[in-house]
Parts: sequence; C-alpha cells; structure tokens
Amino acid sequence: MANKLQQPPHLHLAELSATQFIDIWNHFDTDGNGYIEGKELENFFRELEISRKGAGVDPSNSTFKEKMKEFMQKFDKNADGRIEMSELAQILPTEENFLLCFREFVGSSSEFMAAWRRYDTDRSGYIEANELKGFLSDLLKKANRHYDDQKLHEYTQTIVSLFSLNESLPGIKLTSEQFNDIFTFYDKDGNGYIDEQELDALLRDLYEKNKKEVDTKNLTGYKKSIMALSDGGKLYRSELEIVLCREPML
Repeated sequence: MANKLQQPPHLHLAELSATQFIDIWNHFDTDGNGYIEGKELENFFRELEISRKGAGVDPSNSTFKEKMKEFMQKFDKNADGRIEMSELAQILPTEENFLLCFREFVGSSSEFMAAWRRYDTDRSGYIEANELKGFLSDLLKKANRHYDDQKLHEYTQTIVSLFSLNESLPGIKLTSEQFNDIFTFYDKDGNGYIDEQELDALLRDLYEKNKKEVDTKNLTGYKKSIMALSDGGKLYRSELEIVLCREPML
C-alpha cells in the first residue's frame, strides 16, 4: 500500500506519454475496478487542482465541491458519477499520437470490431501484441502522424496493459450455436446487447457449466477487459462473440 501514499505522478507535466498516463491511472484507481470514483475521485480532483494552481486545496470547502461538480458535468460523459479511462484521456494532456490510438480503441464500437477482425490474423479471438502493433502502425500512417519504433512499442504495450487484450476466459470457447443460446438467454428484452451486471451473471454461468472454480479477482479482470469493448456500457452481440466464440460469425 506504500506506493498509494506517494505523490501522484506526472500531473504537473504539459504532455503525458502513454506510460505516464497508465501511472496516473494506477495511482488513483486504488481498488483496480476500472473506475476512479468515490474517495479516489475526490483525491484525483484535489491533486489535479494542486498541480494546476500550485497551492493547497481543501475538499471540505464549498467552492471545491462546486468546482468538482462542474468538472464532472464537463468530463463525465455518461453521467455515472465516476471517471473511466476514456474520460481521463480527455482530461489529461495526453501525447497526441497515443491519444489518437487510445480513441480508436474506445471510440466507435463497430470500427473497433472491424479492426479487430482484420488484425486477429490467427483467429484466436483476441489481438496479440504483434497484431496490435500492426494495427497501431497503420492507424498512425493513415493519420499522417510521425512515430518511431520505440514509441510504437510503448503504445502497443500500454494498450495491451489497458485492456488486457492477451487475457481471455481460459479453456472456455463456444460454438456459434452455444454462443447464440447463452446470449439470447441473457438478452432478456431482445435489444441485441447486455449490460455489465448481465455479463457478470453470464460469465459465472459459463464457469459453472465448464466446471471451473470462480476466482473473483480473475473474473473481475475478465469482465473489465470485455467491457472495454462495450459502447457506453452496452455490450453488443458481435463484441462478446469475438471473445467467447471459437469462430466468430460473419
């Protein structure tokens, strides 16, 4: 826990690299649940204000609370009262090339899935680091952005770290028919997507059916990785299919 008591890293910088962005995220997301919320959020806003103003900030002050409210109205895009990685990327002065890569992964769900299919060359159901590197290289070239091999490696490793793309549910791969059955069961209203709570129940169901012991910590990590593919908390059939199916349906 000692590292959590250290001064927050890098908030004073005019531009953040990909690695520095992750350092900040890990510093404030103390419980590792994928959000900065509650006391974490208050600490983050206080330290952000200190880094910008160079003076002490009192969270009990009414002015502080009002500023924090205005801050959340501006950056909490889905109004859930907490900060996600994609929202933090808009708050901090993140390096432009990395921000471009990051936005590609947290932006349009359909564009992400199209890129995923293209670069998942071994059809394993997830993008490996070498496949992701090709995707990011093409993305930067398309945007006419200059980069070197060292930066490309950093971007690749950071995004792998962000979304744990090398993690999937070990030993659990469904046929198209099995996937359709379980998705239809949990998509009760037939609207084509499930939410995080439904995903949790679905994953626990899969563990039980495959006679695997549920490790809460690992389950949280898998769920976080999968929800990174969602569109505003809505996990559509095609997105979940990539993770759980042996052969994604076309």
